[in-house]
Amino acid sequence: MKDSFMHELDRIDLRILRALQADGRLTNAELATRVHISAATCHRRTQRLFEQGYISGVRAQIAPGAVGLGALVMVGVVLDRSTPESFGDFENAVVQMKEVLDCNLVAGDFDYLLKVRVRDMADFNALHGRQLISLPGVRQIRTFFVMKEVKDNQPLAF
Repeated sequence: MKDSFMHELDRIDLRILRALQADGRLTNAELATRVHISAATCHRRTQRLFEQGYISGVRAQIAPGAVGLGALVMVGVVLDRSTPESFGDFENAVVQMKEVLDCNLVAGDFDYLLKVRVRDMADFNALHGRQLISLPGVRQIRTFFVMKEVKDNQPLAF
């Protein structure tokens, strides 16, 4: 996989991606200076990287505790059936839940692993009783309260 994308991206494209990943607030002029190309060329290349899907978005990283969402909970979900329909129903329901930051289909002890942000344990308890246990096809839920975030949302290594 790594080799296939390396043929499509040259060293300037890679420098643009790395610079934007490190600081998404760079102006086009600052980015151009950093990667040693003209502003016009930089703008064209950056637009192409967006259009081709190399850059999926740019946004601010908000401190969860500062906005009252200090509790991080990992939730393992086992469904009662392993069918495309049951997976689809579950995924469609989870996508609608604002508290669920990430939902991944996984191999192993669970079918899905969810990353959930809430205010506190009481807030999670309410979410669990109100929504999580009634998600389509859920047979079992295992909850893990994160005590310390050691590494979160780090830049991709490429």
